[in-house]
Amino acid sequence: MTPAEMEPRIVRYGDLMPCKTAFIDAHTPGSDQKENFTIIGGGVSESADQHVHISIPHGFNIGAAGQPPKCRNSLHSHRTAEVFFVLSGRWRFFWGRYGDAGEVVLEEGDIINIPTGIFRGFENIGTEYGMIMAILGGDDAGGGVIWAPQVIEDAADHGLVLGENGQLYDTKAGATLPDGVAPMPVLSEDELKHYPEMTPGEVVGMGVRRYWDMVALAKDTPCKVIGETGIIRDKPGFEVDLITRSSATHDMHQHDRPSVLMPMRGHWRVSWEGGSTTLAPGDTMSVPENMPHSAVPSMTGPASLYHVVGTDDPAGPTWQG
Repeated sequence: MTPAEMEPRIVRYGDLMPCKTAFIDAHTPGSDQKENFTIIGGGVSESADQHVHISIPHGFNIGAAGQPPKCRNSLHSHRTAEVFFVLSGRWRFFWGRYGDAGEVVLEEGDIINIPTGIFRGFENIGTEYGMIMAILGGDDAGGGVIWAPQVIEDAADHGLVLGENGQLYDTKAGATLPDGVAPMPVLSEDELKHYPEMTPGEVVGMGVRRYWDMVALAKDTPCKVIGETGIIRDKPGFEVDLITRSSATHDMHQHDRPSVLMPMRGHWRVSWEGGSTTLAPGDTMSVPENMPHSAVPSMTGPASLYHVVGTDDPAGPTWQG
């Protein structure tokens, strides 16, 4: 493939198109300044305004959330895996029915694999705009978002109603639910019993890994972060590796399905038969299946890159299932 043919499979950080009305809490104070990005796959946005950068199925979705300081994403759950790594800033992740079952603070490069079936949220607690990158299991990302009841109730007070069709309607802008479409029902008390209150030891111990620990493990070969043999032992429908300068190689390799390269630190030269390109932190590249390629740092200084590839394992529920 020529560089021109590959360009549609590369999303540059500076070209990311945000949606500020992606979810039901888009008008709720404290959550109304967040930006949602759908990079690969349809994602879970509830807004028709959400731009999808790459629609090619990969077996998983890639997205991102960008938020200013003190902005939070409200409590929600997914039916498939949800993995985040911190691209920039300092973030607090919290979970539980009311968000008080536990919390953990993640720094740049840290990764968290959040169990399916629990309510979770996150907040930028840094001093500048920050971004976290997200990997969601499955091509349809589990069919959307499941919100904690209070999130739906609070949103209605600020004019946003979620229909049972998964679409948002802004009543303050004059929108109404279409005929035959009822509001999304809130979970009943019996249904809420199926959402466990996991302890910090359970979530952090099983699902959080620190960047510098992973860098140390990637000294000679890439660090298998998530996978059957990973330092996070899970099979969420994809595997995640961290590659560093010392574990990168010029040797060409290929996969039997599309894979994704996401630089965390430094500039990376990706080469294939027919061309090459350079990726920077925040860029996302989809590599076609069965295409030999290599990725190596192109400049001096710290360099790391997250690599994601799908597997034949079910997208979820996973290790909490």
